[in-house]
Amino acid sequence: MAFGQVVNLDFDQIKTSIVSYMRSNDNFSDYDFEGSNLSVIIDALAYNTYITAYNTNMAVNENFLDSATLRENVVALARNIGYVPRSRKASKAKISFSVQGLTSAVTLTLKAGLIVNGVASNTSYIFSIPEDITVPVTNNIAFFNNIDVYEGLLLSQNYTVNTSQYNQRFILPNGGIDTSTLKVIVKANEESSTKVTYTQLDNIIGITSTSNSYLLQEIEDERYEIMFGDGIIGKKLSNNNYITASYIVTGGKTGNGASEFSFVGRLLNQDGAAVGGTNVSLVDTIEKSRDGDSIESIASIKYYSPRIYSSQYRAVTASDYESVLSYIYPNVESVTSYGGEELTPPRYGKVYLSVKPRNGDYLSDFTKRDLVSKLKSYAVAGIVPEFIDLKYLFVETESQVYYNPNHNQQPVLLKSAISGALSEYSKSIDVNKFGGRFKYSKTVTLIDQVDGAITSNITKVTIRRNLRVSMNRWAQYELCFGNEFHVGESSYNITSTGFTIDGVVGTVYLADEVIDDKKGRIFFFIYSEGGKPQIIKKNAGTVKYDIGEILIDTVNITSTSVENDVVEIQAIPQSNDVIGLRDLYIKYDMTNTHLTVVQDIIASGENTSGSRFARGSSYNIPTYTRDSLTPVSTKTVASTAASTTTRSSSGGFPTTSSTTTYST
Repeated sequence: MAFGQVVNLDFDQIKTSIVSYMRSNDNFSDYDFEGSNLSVIIDALAYNTYITAYNTNMAVNENFLDSATLRENVVALARNIGYVPRSRKASKAKISFSVQGLTSAVTLTLKAGLIVNGVASNTSYIFSIPEDITVPVTNNIAFFNNIDVYEGLLLSQNYTVNTSQYNQRFILPNGGIDTSTLKVIVKANEESSTKVTYTQLDNIIGITSTSNSYLLQEIEDERYEIMFGDGIIGKKLSNNNYITASYIVTGGKTGNGASEFSFVGRLLNQDGAAVGGTNVSLVDTIEKSRDGDSIESIASIKYYSPRIYSSQYRAVTASDYESVLSYIYPNVESVTSYGGEELTPPRYGKVYLSVKPRNGDYLSDFTKRDLVSKLKSYAVAGIVPEFIDLKYLFVETESQVYYNPNHNQQPVLLKSAISGALSEYSKSIDVNKFGGRFKYSKTVTLIDQVDGAITSNITKVTIRRNLRVSMNRWAQYELCFGNEFHVGESSYNITSTGFTIDGVVGTVYLADEVIDDKKGRIFFFIYSEGGKPQIIKKNAGTVKYDIGEILIDTVNITSTSVENDVVEIQAIPQSNDVIGLRDLYIKYDMTNTHLTVVQDIIASGENTSGSRFARGSSYNIPTYTRDSLTPVSTKTVASTAASTTTRSSSGGFPTTSSTTTYST
């Protein structure tokens, strides 16, 4: 009497299998299992089998990185391939302040620990420094300039090495540690005055038996364990060695955005005497707090650990650089990299990287320099990593949505629902990344599915780049869209917001004039609403329609209509599916997306013949200038009502070649 095959782990199926097995016995072939007490025993057997199968399945799943669900197991599996998950990251701010009235002080020391209180989102946070900072006193004043302070509290933990304990462990008891602030100091014994600072290992290359180094690994409950060398890889600790580990415990990304700080730290002069806080000036915020982040998620560990392992902590290919950069800089939302050989003309020996940080729009210059320094330890000799500024490619839509008023009589709420659905799509993984793609069919379908009253929609797409102007300087500009331009008219396929240029009175705009299907010229003009454009420079640059590139010849821009010294330049893409090519970060701009809801009088029955049906155009209708909803500049821009043009002796444009070229 053989068992049947186990093909299902469902309780009812298990019970049926047991009953079928027992019926195969002649003694139970005609037995009524459901009507007897034996049914209870069968239920118990089926339940026990079901629980055992479930536990076995879950236990087996936890043995593999792809299927594990418990963080401790995912971390342990990643550890087997040499991956250390990123810790929580403290938000960092940069501040400056001075201390006056120091008549007898030669130096002044700002002690490690709590320094300032900061305010972010109406909540107070404490900010600390991990090490003492000492500055000289000059003319009775001490200046603490550009100090990095970290959100959180500085704590320390002490250990005494006991070699009689076979498996002594050095575990940091606190959760929420920013391991980048961890400092480990070892002394011969507790009373010793000589101390050695140990460094954390990223890899074992160049490590000897006398290297003062340690390894760090995450253990249960998001805590960390410090592991020292064994005398072969790293120096081995001796009995009674005294270890001090200091670190900052932080709230992570909750501390981002603090911009107002008040001093609460400790100051000591060269003799160790305390200096009162009344001598401290107001704290000047150089950079508000940023870059705080949560501990690396389970999904991120599963994604990056095999990729870091495959690169073996070496940056050889472009994908290696992306993986390594995401490992050493946890604030990465999206990253792209490519070799200089892909450029025209090629630049061999370089790899270019562009990063969209998770909490912000751009990387600071300091962060770029720091990342270049860190990447050099992973890069192949002779390859120079270089960061390029993030370039946004904005996608904007204009939708005319038809709806049946019999099914929905609240057009305002309908418009709000459509806007909400598009806003959610603007945050999706399709866009908001390098190599992203705005999917036109998905957008149109999304609008139609918002409400049953919607009968159709006509949606038009435009793309935009923001030209960041080098104000009051003669310069040339190159603007790449990475998408082919649609050429529908002889002029004004490309339009811009206003700006002023040296030697010209009035607000200036730029547009294009078509030469052929691949090339056109850029011209400058001034324009008054309701009037006709007055061209002030016919050859102001070139446009390459086939590759989506605009080149602006030498010009001195003195102000812009849009804030932050920006001129917005828009074009119509040849394809409604817009791609973020190479170093372009695609972003669906809801600020400049327009929605109009229109009654469908055919669907409602009001005009079934369609004779009075108002059809919107499916094509973009060219205008002279760009109408932007971006906040305007607070700087003075010349009135657009000016109808006369004045120029300098050189015609408003330089006669020398002393210019700078910008690629934006």
